[in-house]
Amino acid sequence: MSRFEHESRSNEETAAAPNARVVTRTLGAELHLIKSKLAEYGARTRERLYEYLPDQEPREYLYDLVAAYPERSSGMLRPSLLIASARAFGATIEDALNTAAAVELMHNAMLVHDDIEDISDLRRGAPSLHQQAGVPLAMNAGDALGLLCLQPLLANASALGPLLTLWILEEALETMFQAVEGQALELGWRKDNVCDLDSSDYLRMVTKKTCWYTAIFPCRAGALIATGRALRPEQFVQFGYFLGTTFQIQDDILNVAGNRDIYGKDFAGDIVEGKRTLMLIHLFKHATTVDQSRLREYFALPYSERRNEDVQWIVTLMEDYGSIEFSRSFARRYAGAALFEFSKAFSGADDSEDSRFIESLVIHTLERKV
Repeated sequence: MSRFEHESRSNEETAAAPNARVVTRTLGAELHLIKSKLAEYGARTRERLYEYLPDQEPREYLYDLVAAYPERSSGMLRPSLLIASARAFGATIEDALNTAAAVELMHNAMLVHDDIEDISDLRRGAPSLHQQAGVPLAMNAGDALGLLCLQPLLANASALGPLLTLWILEEALETMFQAVEGQALELGWRKDNVCDLDSSDYLRMVTKKTCWYTAIFPCRAGALIATGRALRPEQFVQFGYFLGTTFQIQDDILNVAGNRDIYGKDFAGDIVEGKRTLMLIHLFKHATTVDQSRLREYFALPYSERRNEDVQWIVTLMEDYGSIEFSRSFARRYAGAALFEFSKAFSGADDSEDSRFIESLVIHTLERKV
């Protein structure tokens, strides 16, 4: 039984527990801490990441493309969470920088491939890489980013030692496998126009696709770096699951109900792409037979035949059937569960700005606008 299968059985019970409250409070005073840590740790990660971007030929057809996404403005959530986790348990920023650079390179590699698979036009407010350079060159650049993320992980050996380096590599490889398995589920549902899904199917998919590399791996890698001790298989998994799921649900909501002026990706692109979001799954379950039939027909169409007026019709349906509000409520409940799990996962950490930053990230994830 895998770590994910072992842990996921109790996730729903934890989210429904009395202590896993529905989150209604706002960030307030924590916002400055979040902004400052994301800026500080993001900048340090970028400096280290750039050291691993090759300054050599072929530039036009490879390495300029490799650098395209890392050079665009981004939230730097994952490397910041990793560095903060390491510092919360006593490590220095320098100890964690190589692994932070690796997780950001890993993230960018996945984004390049995701954009190709999703036929996305925009990424971080600019044309997606395959729109800019064509699919073959973009795919190759994404492959290169996936390879480059291994270099800073291997470079850990000189500072952290071979055994700890191997443990972190093992964690990174599991994370990558979880991500591609989750992506396979989502792509397969779209390919076969699967419409009879449940929220549990969505949660299984996002745990693999999103939670592992967004939250579980950064927390586990940070703790490994700081303590130098092997972790229990379940450590940080439930916290990372609830935090990552909150992040993904909010991401899905922003795609159809966010501010179009500041949203940096294709607005309502998830609908055009046929992504089985929690909102769409809820809509299929609660729509009338007539609306369900029309929805199935729409998602059976090739992408090129999916009209804007139909997309707006589906967004309106999500509003009318309460699918968006259902997802917001779900996210608030999962944020509450994440706060509950934080107190257990980081019980051995120092009471510091870093631990407070990690706790505040839960609400930031829930309330973010981009």
